[in-house]
Amino acid sequence: MEINGAWMIMVSALGMVLTVTKAADPDILTDFVTGSGSVIVDENFFTFRGFREIGNNNLTGQATAKVTKAAMAEFPGVTGLGVSMAVLQFPAGGVNPPHTHPRASELLLVLYGTLEVGFVDTTGKLFTQTLEGGDVFVFPKGLLHFQLNKFDNDEAIAISGFGSANAGTVSVPTALFASGISDDVLVKSFKTDAHTIDTLKQAFKPSKP
Repeated sequence: MEINGAWMIMVSALGMVLTVTKAADPDILTDFVTGSGSVIVDENFFTFRGFREIGNNNLTGQATAKVTKAAMAEFPGVTGLGVSMAVLQFPAGGVNPPHTHPRASELLLVLYGTLEVGFVDTTGKLFTQTLEGGDVFVFPKGLLHFQLNKFDNDEAIAISGFGSANAGTVSVPTALFASGISDDVLVKSFKTDAHTIDTLKQAFKPSKP
């Protein structure tokens, strides 16, 4: 019985390890990944200059944060390396709406300003904190989280690091009200009426070019 019990524990542990491994970016068997096609691999391949122009971003009139990413799509040099980052610029009173990153945890460092941040765990418990310049907060992988600029008269800026080259982002408001989920589902889920749901859908309807 003891041998069988130990065997079951080993099998269970192996299953857990395999599950965790599948949840992370796959390990690579080369120094780095260049992708398909003819790619010139020199120091420029490992350099990202997309943050140079963030000082020119005009946040006037915006309600949500401006996010500039250095992930796999924007910076192929990180492909396969399990890292990426982003700069978040918050207009006065601006918010980064509730969202999740299904493939990575996030470390957020506030450079300037004051942010209210928080996440909700799988039991429904809310963890919130007020951060100032120099403070760091971690958002566990896959959990719903947000950031809010506490001041209505000043901007804020932060840097986020991710444990994935392609963390992915699922915006909750957009996923709910701009993805085509039927009104019947949303009316029953939010215990409201069709008019309210339609009003919310109109608010998140893509603007015509």
